[in-house]
Amino acid sequence: MRDPYTVLGVARNASADDIKKAYRKLAKQYHPDQGGGGNEERFKEVSAAYSLLSDTDKRARFDRGEIDAAGSERHAGGGRWSSSTRGRAGGTGGGGDDAFGDDFWFSDLFGARKRGGAAGAGGSAGVKAKGTDIAYSVTVPFMEAALGTKRRISLSNGKSIDVAIPPGTDNEQKLRLKGQGLAGLGGGTPGDAIVEVHVEPHPLFTRQGADIHLEVPITLYEAVLGASIRVPTVNGAVSVKVPPGSNTGSVLRLRGKGVMNQTTKSPGDQYVKLRVVLPDPPDSELMEFMEKWARTRSYDVRKKAGLE
Repeated sequence: MRDPYTVLGVARNASADDIKKAYRKLAKQYHPDQGGGGNEERFKEVSAAYSLLSDTDKRARFDRGEIDAAGSERHAGGGRWSSSTRGRAGGTGGGGDDAFGDDFWFSDLFGARKRGGAAGAGGSAGVKAKGTDIAYSVTVPFMEAALGTKRRISLSNGKSIDVAIPPGTDNEQKLRLKGQGLAGLGGGTPGDAIVEVHVEPHPLFTRQGADIHLEVPITLYEAVLGASIRVPTVNGAVSVKVPPGSNTGSVLRLRGKGVMNQTTKSPGDQYVKLRVVLPDPPDSELMEFMEKWARTRSYDVRKKAGLE
């Protein structure tokens, strides 16, 4: 098996990201579903190289010469085939072309002899490995994520698939589609497609877990006298009672009006925070009434809050 760095076309000091990028490019190019002669064998070679180099421990052991390109242990005492031994082993003088290259090991040669029967018949011991997962992303509006929807994505093999986005899907939540990644190597199971869902913000609603939060303005007389008002929820508007004497910052809880909790399979709640809004522009009659009212009332809100 060829040097995995050569197979992926990366330097020996390449970063993990560089290795992944090189693999994805080659895997897409040589995937059997893309057609073309020799694609399957080239794809297997690329996948095997990535399987070794993407594993930090295996890569380090390969770099130290402890395992070969197939991930097999090197034989104890195996010497390295170099220009100093080339002539003696091959029965020819030094200075000629090195057919094996400076990175050929005796253990590779002995291993090839042991596999001679299968290799001579055109067979291969092969490497069995799970296919690589492929990452995708979709963007959906807040309400569609809250209620559930579908999005169609194009896979790396050119096929399209409808992805079900469950009700209550949160921002940056990842959905795993089993078996929709790259094909496995040597009969290994295929990888998965990992779909990251990005949820657009909503102009009114904010979300905390499965709960929805909403600020609702109310008039002065609704705050003083109480009222029944219509409030939006993710499932449509509902009627809510504002208790008499409500203040800015008062919170009303609407049970079961949040989004679906995917763990408990039950909806969260919606919290309505009230905000009292005075008339704009100011109402002259209201101002006159308040002047008379204030003369006979003790109404010190800052002292009660410890600000004086």
